[in-house]
Amino acid sequence: MEKTDFKKQLKHLYGPSDKKVEKVEVPQMNFLMVDGEGDPNTSKAFSDAIEALYPVSYTLKFMVKNGEIGIDYGVLPLEALWWADDMSAFTTGNKDAWKWTVMIMQPEFITRKMFEKAKGEVEKKKNSVSLSLVRFEAFSEGNAAQILHIGPFTEEGPTIEKVHLFIKDNGSHRVGKHHEIYLSDIRRAAPEKWKTIVRQPMA
Repeated sequence: MEKTDFKKQLKHLYGPSDKKVEKVEVPQMNFLMVDGEGDPNTSKAFSDAIEALYPVSYTLKFMVKNGEIGIDYGVLPLEALWWADDMSAFTTGNKDAWKWTVMIMQPEFITRKMFEKAKGEVEKKKNSVSLSLVRFEAFSEGNAAQILHIGPFTEEGPTIEKVHLFIKDNGSHRVGKHHEIYLSDIRRAAPEKWKTIVRQPMA
């Protein structure tokens, strides 16, 4: 059975250049999502949310592979939306005030019924605090600017500024939430090689 790579099929969304900011049109897609708040480096809620997303995503993958659809595919990367009630929290370093939605995109053939079944199967095997918080939801960003950042998260500042300047130079303004897509497994890759897509919706 041939394995489908949705990152390649959606290269304009999941394979941007690290050399220049690009404008993209992001269509509506379905995601598994968990909302929360707090410092991602120390918040148990953040790690619990991620640990809830992956088992459901992999259960869906194997349901599809071994079921009637019969497609094998790679689970999509972890993504996160970031914001705060007072956006100065991102410049003052008050990470406890950060709010986030962690999420994993699901192929279009995944249905809500399949999601509920997969979630139920995971619940039987895994006692996860955040599993009840996982939801299946459509999400659309429309026009956005994005670029690939290579390096640790702590060095994203200039990359984010580059995206914001691109939006301003194009006569637009920022809308929606700061969006990051984590292409690297940070448990295995060296920080200087981490690949993160930085995306900002614009209007």
